[in-house]
Formats: sequence, structure tokens, C-alpha cells
Amino acid sequence: MSDAEPSRGDESPANSNESGELVTVARVTKTRGLRGEVVADLLTDFPERFAALESLIAIRANGSRQSLRIEEHWFQGKRLVLKFFGYDSIESAKELIGHELAVPEAERVPLPENQFYTWELIGCRVETVAGEDLGVIRDVTMTGSVEILMIDGHQRELLIPMVEDICVEIDVARKLIRVDPPEGLLEL
Repeated sequence: MSDAEPSRGDESPANSNESGELVTVARVTKTRGLRGEVVADLLTDFPERFAALESLIAIRANGSRQSLRIEEHWFQGKRLVLKFFGYDSIESAKELIGHELAVPEAERVPLPENQFYTWELIGCRVETVAGEDLGVIRDVTMTGSVEILMIDGHQRELLIPMVEDICVEIDVARKLIRVDPPEGLLEL
């Protein structure tokens, strides 16, 4: 294991569908212009991904989904402007405000070895190398230069730095992280 820091990109999977999980990459915030364009906040560390995308899946607040074909896109500062086929007026584009835009999990940007998306870590069980069950990861937060695993422990919250010497095994497929905490860490 070289580096166990999770990336914050593409961090929130949407609910599953027939073809698997979806990964949210943007959220529509408002309309723009008269041709039906929308402005979206980016929820990915990989904005370059939009150059290769032909479509996105819109997820409504009620969970229903709709495939949207991208006609064109461009960046406006740190936001993304999208024009979808079939949305040619402000009125039609207003329907998309508040929708999350996602891609199938299989299309997420691959990370280097031993790096993980935060959403892959949340829900993982954490146990010591001796087999003691410590709890489940509730969140991951950044403090200084180290990611901290926030664990809902059986009696209290535990905070464990996500560093190679402590997090000795990370298996997101099995939703399991084994830690070798230094003396006193679990008492903090």
C-alpha cells in the first residue's frame, strides 16, 4: 500500500438501478440563456470527464430518472453549463433545476492504486488486526494533510487517521478496513 488517501471526486453514489449504482457528478442549480441551457455545480474532481460524455442520467428528488443526451457543454468559472437535446427554452430547462446528474458507477474515473472514493469507504466495517470490531465508517474528513475516518463505534465515535501505518488493509469490495492502531489511539 503506498498512499491511503481517498479522493473527494465523484463522491456520492445515487440509488441503485437495474444496471448498478450511479455516481453523481453535478447538480443543476439554474437556467441560463434563452436556448434551454442549465448551470450545474460540479460534484466531481474530474471536470475533464464531460468532454467524453454523450449523456447523463438526471435524478429527480423523488428518485425517478431520465436519460439526457448532451448537445453541448462548457465551463463558466467553476460551474458547468449544459445544453441537452429536447430542452430548447427556459421553460423546459426549468424542469431540470434541482436534479442531480449522474453516470453509471462503471463509468467513474479510475483512481490510482490504493486511493479510494470517499463514498466507497463510508459504510465499511473497521476492525483491528486482532479482529476486534470497532464500528462502521460514517464519514471521512480532511484535517491538515491527513484524511480522518469517522467511525460510529459501539460506545462512542472513533477518529482514525487514514495513513498506511494504521490502515493496513482496505478492501472496499468486502466493505472492510483493518487497522493496527498505535497504543492509546482508540482511547482518544
